[in-house]
Amino acid sequence: MSDTVSFGFEEVAPDEKTRRVGGVFSNVASNYDVMNDAMSGGMHRLWKDRFVRLVKPREGEDILDMAGGTGDIAFRLQAKGANVTVADINPEMLEVGMQRAVKRGLDGLVWTEQNAETLTFPDRHFDAYTIAFGIRNVTDIPAALAEAHRTLRYGGRFFCLEFSTTLWPGFADVYDWYSMNLVPKLGKAIAKDEDSYRYLVESIRRFPGMAQFKGMIEDAGFVQAKAEPILGGLVAIHSGWKI
Repeated sequence: MSDTVSFGFEEVAPDEKTRRVGGVFSNVASNYDVMNDAMSGGMHRLWKDRFVRLVKPREGEDILDMAGGTGDIAFRLQAKGANVTVADINPEMLEVGMQRAVKRGLDGLVWTEQNAETLTFPDRHFDAYTIAFGIRNVTDIPAALAEAHRTLRYGGRFFCLEFSTTLWPGFADVYDWYSMNLVPKLGKAIAKDEDSYRYLVESIRRFPGMAQFKGMIEDAGFVQAKAEPILGGLVAIHSGWKI
């Protein structure tokens, strides 16, 4: 990893990014899901449904949902009978997820504070690894991908849902204007936090494109890597297998 990494449009030391990203998610945790609905017009729910359908969780298999603090993906996986461990580096996000699980009367989920770059799980521990809208906030993405590969059993699946860059002409310009100008204002109005949402938008701009990220997944040791664009690549589902 280089001496500096991106924090939105800034270049900062790796430790500084980890600290500042932690602050962002501590700030937005209580309004995270409300803001997701506001920013995407509720479409994030459809994207997550599609994501879980591709994962194809099976009865009794063990799945790690990384950066899954609020439980959105974990609840969907558990509904299919999977044994789900929800991991997140941010305790405030985990607290929101645990409270949501209690309100839904859900038990059986394992909640654990983890850094995606240095997981405490043993080798070959999970059948699938999922991460939704979290990988771009990781300080050392190759390290996180290597940890995903290490903790998966042979035949295990890796799935990542993340914002990318839409290739649709016209729509790309509209979205760019919307995200840079309106999303921070929504953050200020709803979450009382304009700066955190400005960072989240900027972090999308700095995240590797679909082809480049697919290459990073392959470099981590995964095979049959794929990228499925949604809305021309505004969002993408990346996947790979450990064999």
